[in-house]
Amino acid sequence: MIPSPLGEGDPHEVLPGAVFACIRDIRTYVVEEIRTARRFLSAAGLKGNIDSLTFYELNEHTSAEDAAGYVRLLEEGLDVGLISEAGLPAVADPGSILVAEAHRHDVEVIPLVGPSSLMMALMSSGLNGQSFAFTGYLPVKAAERRARLQELERISRRLNQTQIIIETPYRNDSLMSDMTETLDGGTRLCVAADITQPDAYIRAKTVGEWRRNPVTIGKRPCVFVMLAR
Repeated sequence: MIPSPLGEGDPHEVLPGAVFACIRDIRTYVVEEIRTARRFLSAAGLKGNIDSLTFYELNEHTSAEDAAGYVRLLEEGLDVGLISEAGLPAVADPGSILVAEAHRHDVEVIPLVGPSSLMMALMSSGLNGQSFAFTGYLPVKAAERRARLQELERISRRLNQTQIIIETPYRNDSLMSDMTETLDGGTRLCVAADITQPDAYIRAKTVGEWRRNPVTIGKRPCVFVMLAR
């Protein structure tokens, strides 16, 4: 399970040496997006050797049957690298299907160290890191999304539990607007965008403070971290 950078730039700045050592020995990859994976591996030191690699896609468009079929690669005794679009594979990522199949067939699973936008957002938020939940994506429809936000706020207040939320970049500002309009003014909210990148934006304020000083996030990879009081 090979981590990848959270954005553009030199992967050597965010990944440990053991990842690059592993990459040099793997010729077969299951990836979320082939073009992105090829670009990452090239930057990671395989430039000039990419055409010798074999890639299979595993993403939201891959059928469960096709995904499960990739276990044949493992049964053939191949070392297979699993790469997500960004960050850790199988975390908020369909790669977990292949990992589950590997366990079912008693194939060794080896997770390598790398950046997790979820954990990095939590650690930089100043919110409760002892009890937290990753709630993933919220409903697309505005009314359902606001109802879900109110539900998460009640859970957060009752359990003193930090809620970690992600969104498709083009809906960042819609979600931020719903948060500032729906959540209690005293609820803490951290916005962590472009983590590990030179233009990273990480700020934690109360919802009331965000209302008074609104921000436009734009189409950037972003994690929202919320804790109700």
